[in-house]
Amino acid sequence: MSVDGAAAVLPRLAALVRADGGLLAAAIAEQPSGATPYGDAVAHGPRAQGHPADLPLVLEAIREGYLLHYGAPRLMSRADDDLALLAGDRLYALGLERLAAAGDLDAVRALADLIALGAQAQAAGDEELAEAVWAAGCAEVGWGPNPDLDAAKEAARAGETSAAERLVAAARHIAGDLAPTR
Repeated sequence: MSVDGAAAVLPRLAALVRADGGLLAAAIAEQPSGATPYGDAVAHGPRAQGHPADLPLVLEAIREGYLLHYGAPRLMSRADDDLALLAGDRLYALGLERLAAAGDLDAVRALADLIALGAQAQAAGDEELAEAVWAAGCAEVGWGPNPDLDAAKEAARAGETSAAERLVAAARHIAGDLAPTR
C-alpha cells in the first residue's frame, strides 16, 4: 500500500464492517470522518510496504475500537453504549485477526500492548500517557520492535511518572516526526 492510499483507510474500514452486516453495519455513519494520523504514520514505516495485513487499516481498526471504548468514534455511533463496547471489541479483533493471519506476531504483540496500556492509562485518567502509548504503538507496528520502546512500555506498566515522556521519546527515536502525537 502506498502512503497516499492511507487517506482512504476509514472508508475501507467502514466497507469491511458493512460487509459483515448485522447491528454493527447498521451503526456505521454515512460518511466516515476524522483524521487518520495513526494509519498515516504506520504507512510511512518500512514494515508497511507490501504487508499482507494492510497495517494502516489494522491500526485504524484498533484506533476506532479504542475510540468506541473511550472517546468519540469516527465511523460508528455511540448512541447505544452496549453496542459501542461490542463494536469496539469487534474492531480490536478485526485488526488482531488480520495480523495473526499474516503471521506478524511482533505487530500482534505491539497492538496487544497498545490496547492494554491504553486501557491502563484511561483507567488512571492519564490522557497524556494514553496518547504516548499510541505514538509508541504506531512506531512499533510501522518500524518494528525496539529495546527503548520495550523499556518505556515497562515503565508505563509499572506506573512510573516519566512513562509518557519515555514512550514519546522512543517513538520519535524510531519514527522521527512521523510518530503521531497530539
